[in-house]
Amino acid sequence: MVWNWQQPDWPHFSYEELPLVGYDNKLLLGAGLLFGAFKHLDDDEKSQLTIELISNEALKTSEIEGEYLDRDSLQSSIRRQFGLVSDNRKIPPAEQGIAQVMVDLYQEFQSPLSHATLFNWHSMLTNGRRDLNDIGRYRTHQEPMQIVSGPIHSPRIHYEAPPSNQVMSEMERFITWFNETDPNGKSPLPALVRAGIAHLYFESIHPFEDGNGRIRRAIAEKALAQCLGQPTLIAIAHTIERNRKAYYTALEQANKYNEITAWLIYFADTVLSAQSYTQVRLEFLIKKAKLYDRLRGQLNVRQEKVLSRMFREGPEGFKGGLSAEKYLSITGTTRPTATRDLQDLVMKGALSRTGERKHTRYSLNLDC
Repeated sequence: MVWNWQQPDWPHFSYEELPLVGYDNKLLLGAGLLFGAFKHLDDDEKSQLTIELISNEALKTSEIEGEYLDRDSLQSSIRRQFGLVSDNRKIPPAEQGIAQVMVDLYQEFQSPLSHATLFNWHSMLTNGRRDLNDIGRYRTHQEPMQIVSGPIHSPRIHYEAPPSNQVMSEMERFITWFNETDPNGKSPLPALVRAGIAHLYFESIHPFEDGNGRIRRAIAEKALAQCLGQPTLIAIAHTIERNRKAYYTALEQANKYNEITAWLIYFADTVLSAQSYTQVRLEFLIKKAKLYDRLRGQLNVRQEKVLSRMFREGPEGFKGGLSAEKYLSITGTTRPTATRDLQDLVMKGALSRTGERKHTRYSLNLDC
């Protein structure tokens, strides 16, 4: 198999412009709507919503790689990174590392990309790891860097990246391209085209021993933020995680040739879908804040725990709604107490009720 980096036109990606017309206008319109929603919030509300959005992306970008983190530890670490009051819990290395990357990405999006930036991100992500030889630097191992699946005796090779001795020169060229194509560079590109190419270009080099997936998504978000002139807070990782198979299929189809129109269309559609979801999630979080403000001091510990768990599911909510059995499972309380708690939440307007008896279900009432 001949891969994209082995083609004579590498790394000069080509694409058809016509199918991509209009995508950036939709991106800018969506960004304006998100900015408008934030504009009417006070500073505390903006901080809390920013932490919620960043932490959800951090969780999802890690889940794509099969790593499942603790949300509360992650949010606590993000608050510390922003210099906000936090609890004194001990933060595990994985949660601390991705929190540092996401906050650095948010605060330093305008800075040019550099080897130092990438090395720093990699050191953060691999914080506490003892199984890697190359931390905070590009890979040096001599064996091929391959993406494989299937049994050990008969693996399927989905991709093989350039050998380690070529990585530094490839990354020099990549970083130069990235900085020259930003809005103020020598060769600016449309936002979604630049972010899509950056994502694929970095992935093709696969420069680190591990952590390439999370870093390539961070690079794509940095590209979008530079083109929009503000942190994106777009739920790209969330959207990818919901359909990982399509994501990896699109990457696999794009790593053989350097004509990448299909990849850019896929990527642009994904970003716009993520932006739409972010708008929905932002409205959801604003309604959450208003509900908690209205019910402050009126909820018992069990009720607070259940509402927190329901909000954690996001705008989609519990599949099938909250049942009395789920309430019992979450709180560990008795059935009579659960019944009283649920009736009280309905009376206070926190939940709405549908169905009867064993078919009774409860959902968040956010339009009260």
